[in-house]
Amino acid sequence: MGGRTPKQFLPLAGVPVIARTIGVFDAVAEVSEIVVVVPRASLRRTRALVARGGFARVAAIVPGGKERQHSVLAGLRACAHRGGVVLVHDAVRPLVSREVIREVIRAAARYGAAVPALAVTDTIKTQAGARKGFLARTLPRGELWAVQTPQGFRFSVLEDAHVKAAVAGALGTDDASLVERLGVHVRIVAGSGTNIKITTPRDRRLAESLIGARKRR
Repeated sequence: MGGRTPKQFLPLAGVPVIARTIGVFDAVAEVSEIVVVVPRASLRRTRALVARGGFARVAAIVPGGKERQHSVLAGLRACAHRGGVVLVHDAVRPLVSREVIREVIRAAARYGAAVPALAVTDTIKTQAGARKGFLARTLPRGELWAVQTPQGFRFSVLEDAHVKAAVAGALGTDDASLVERLGVHVRIVAGSGTNIKITTPRDRRLAESLIGARKRR
């Protein structure tokens, strides 16, 4: 994103990205507690932000780890409720809808693991097996999905996946990949084209445009 301010703290239509994200979950009745995991250097800023926002469901704010999954494990250990379903969400996806959150909760409770995803529409190719600068083959588009968050799991399933990954020294690209290592199939829930991840200035402009469109409805 550029600049000194971490992207989750950048203003989005006047409100910090992370505050918008927390606010969505704080307004979902099915969510009993929220654990916010941030870099240690951002703890004070996050505590102040949460206090200003008056987010009733935030139960803990804890420092993360070196890798994303280390941060998720820190969040799991800070949860007061260790049964039922746990959701893992990117702080920089502030436009997730309550409907998607509820659908993931329902599917995770029923199947053990669920993620929101969109069917891939572009042709995806891989360079694996080819020399640098060349493509080797085309992947079957009908089998590919672009996965979003929140990713939902029965608490025991996700905790087991993280503990076993830590013992094995395995790093996953997301939480679902760690659960897949246990042989668990992950249920697909319909994602949303507006549930974008803000990682570039262009994403930020698009998100502000979407927020503006919502306000005009």
